[in-house]
Amino acid sequence: MQALRTAATGMAAQQLNVEVISNNIANMNTVGFKRQRAEFQDLLYQTLERAGAQSSDQGTVVPTGVQIGGGVKAGSTYRITSQGAMTQTGNRYDLAIEGRGYLQVLMPSGETSYTRAGNLSVNDQGQLVTEDGYLIQPAVTIPSDATDVSISKTGQVQVTTSGSPTPAVAGQIELANFINEAGLEAIGDNLFMESGASGPAITGNPGSTGFGNLLQGYTEASNVDAVSEITALIIAQRAYEMNSKVITTADDMLQAASALKS
Repeated sequence: MQALRTAATGMAAQQLNVEVISNNIANMNTVGFKRQRAEFQDLLYQTLERAGAQSSDQGTVVPTGVQIGGGVKAGSTYRITSQGAMTQTGNRYDLAIEGRGYLQVLMPSGETSYTRAGNLSVNDQGQLVTEDGYLIQPAVTIPSDATDVSISKTGQVQVTTSGSPTPAVAGQIELANFINEAGLEAIGDNLFMESGASGPAITGNPGSTGFGNLLQGYTEASNVDAVSEITALIIAQRAYEMNSKVITTADDMLQAASALKS
């Protein structure tokens, strides 16, 4: 009975849906996290009677035909890149991106990754780094005798040292943008890699055309909405239960058919 296999694909699809939702909920407090949404597609149809086929010698045609669907499959897990709320931290090295753009991060392999997580620090050499110690690109070095650090909305880093009250430029933070942000490949640790779907990185200064502004002393919160996720979880649970009910019903029908006596 095809209904058994069809309902089984429905249960597998809702299991994937719950896994995506659970990952969103788990990352509610992850800096710069972007929630995902599972999207599905129907499977190949079995055509028992084709629509438009001739049904008589007089040229009449079948208006709708008979097609039986084979179930559902996962199409994609789409990443929603909407802006998260701004959270004030008081850390002068924290940066939130208000608008489009990603910070560029130099990986140990020499490759460049990208992140929206602006909870930054300085390492033992005064270089601006992520919480894993990866360098921000272009590199920015804060002098050891700096008494104050100011990062403008356009990414210019200025420092005041004990020997000079006049601020001096210590570096310029650049952002990267992509034609298709949802096509970036997530590699964990709040990092993304460029992919064939995302398109190449387009770099520029914050505040320029197509790029967001920087906010010093803030981080971007996750864009996960708890109410929406719990609602989606309930819907997925009920859909799973209904598919399991279809399997139970199909099994009862098969049992009734096998109990028939000639």
